[in-house]
Amino acid sequence: MLSKEQGAKQTELLDQQLSALKQKKDQMEAEAQKWAEKRDETNTKVRDVRNEIVKLRSQRDMLNEAVKDLKLQRSALKDKIHEEIEEVKKLRQESKKQAENRPSRSHHALQEEVEEIDWKIQTTSLSLQEERELVEQVRLLETQLNVHRRSERLSQKIRDLHSEIKAFNTRSKTIHEKLTATAEESQQIHQKMIAKIEELKRLRVEADDLHKRFLQERGNSKLIREEMSKISNMMRQLKDEIRAGEEEAKREREGVLREKLEGQAKEKLKRKEKLSWEEFQALAEKGMETQD
Repeated sequence: MLSKEQGAKQTELLDQQLSALKQKKDQMEAEAQKWAEKRDETNTKVRDVRNEIVKLRSQRDMLNEAVKDLKLQRSALKDKIHEEIEEVKKLRQESKKQAENRPSRSHHALQEEVEEIDWKIQTTSLSLQEERELVEQVRLLETQLNVHRRSERLSQKIRDLHSEIKAFNTRSKTIHEKLTATAEESQQIHQKMIAKIEELKRLRVEADDLHKRFLQERGNSKLIREEMSKISNMMRQLKDEIRAGEEEAKREREGVLREKLEGQAKEKLKRKEKLSWEEFQALAEKGMETQD
């Protein structure tokens, strides 16, 4: 059985241990809270970076689609230019053949002669034979003029095709420049996205590490709380023991006192003296008869 002094010393020692553990627990919980806050901040960064990656990927994909469309446009223009170049080649060959049959006289000279004959027919009194001869001259001249006209139409068509080819080449150059700039922008955005993906990986590793530290501190805190619970139980048991000891000591003191009172009462009874109330009670508890 513990004495009161021993119990008080042990209780004080356990209380000191409990206080030290509580302080340690509070530090661990504060540390755990710090890691939790850092983890949450990092997870917020993870979400932000992930959203940036989604945005960059969308921008890159839109630019890539634009690049595909520009490539199709450029390819279509190349095909068109090639077709028109082939058409020019054909027209040049045809023009070359026309040149072989071109009259020696110029278009202008032939046209003037036709106009002079027409004027003569309209303003001069001619015999039927003379008129027929002049009409035949006009027909022959018109045949030569038609050769000039076809040749000029071919030349004009070639010039028009050259203008179209030039315009197509200018447009193709513009599309190529836009395509190159769009492809470069897409590549730059892709590189930014790759950098963000690497940052995301790093942040995720960091967040996992912070969460592990949080769990470790919380686990340590749990162990401390368990140890505190054990000490609290020990203190309750110790207090119960001290209380039991005090009650036992009290009963012993009361027993000694009762025996003393009982002895005094018996002596007084022998001497026929009056008993005090405490002495009377002591004898009554023993079941003895008393007399005044």
